[in-house]
Amino acid sequence: MTIEVTRNSGEGFFVGRQAGDYNPIIVALDVPSWQQAQDLVVELSPVVDFFKIGMELFTAVGPKAIRAIKAEGCKVFLDLKYHDIPNTVKGAVGAATALGVDMMTIHASGGRTMLQAAVAGANESTKAPILLGVTVLTSIDTHVLQSELQVQAEVTDQVVHLGKLSIGSGLQGVVASPLEITNLRMALGDEAVIVTPGIRPPWDERGDQRRVATPQEAIVQGADYLVIGRPITAAKDPRAAAARIAAELKTGD
Repeated sequence: MTIEVTRNSGEGFFVGRQAGDYNPIIVALDVPSWQQAQDLVVELSPVVDFFKIGMELFTAVGPKAIRAIKAEGCKVFLDLKYHDIPNTVKGAVGAATALGVDMMTIHASGGRTMLQAAVAGANESTKAPILLGVTVLTSIDTHVLQSELQVQAEVTDQVVHLGKLSIGSGLQGVVASPLEITNLRMALGDEAVIVTPGIRPPWDERGDQRRVATPQEAIVQGADYLVIGRPITAAKDPRAAAARIAAELKTGD
């Protein structure tokens, strides 16, 4: 099946599924040291070109990780899920943008004013990154959402609500589990970027995420990018694991 692909306002990013050399895999560098992260980048860069820096690695290493990955010619997804008062978020997003990150996350539950401040911070640069609203974490199901967080909505309804809030506030996309992709695509349209964690190949363990899907399932449902961590980084041969997932996506297996 041929899938039409267009570009959004973020230079170099496709909105759509598979086309040409477009690679939807983002490897999550959820490791505690730069040496481990660096080894993974060197090993995996021939197979993938996008890496996620999360709270663990950024806390341990700081901006050094961003600069080093960019120096290798790869893209950086900074996943720090900013959630604070608007002025603080604006400043943090501006600082991350100055470091050259290509994509970053903002908690949509911070509200419209905070989200708009994030957009303002990113737009202070001539090359703004893609801003993604974090909807509902993949470790949270409806029971947790309602009984612990006191949000009396189904997970899917809350995800769609926060997705609309994100796009309406000027963000380019959202982060959401595979189970909400279809509803988000219908609600947000084709231009929104959907980045999906909770990806587990059929040959790997489920782990601690509750709302999961295989890479192919997520792409078919409409995801643009797939965040994959342990199935690749904890494999005996990380490059082989990444190459296997990429090959399975191309063949549709």
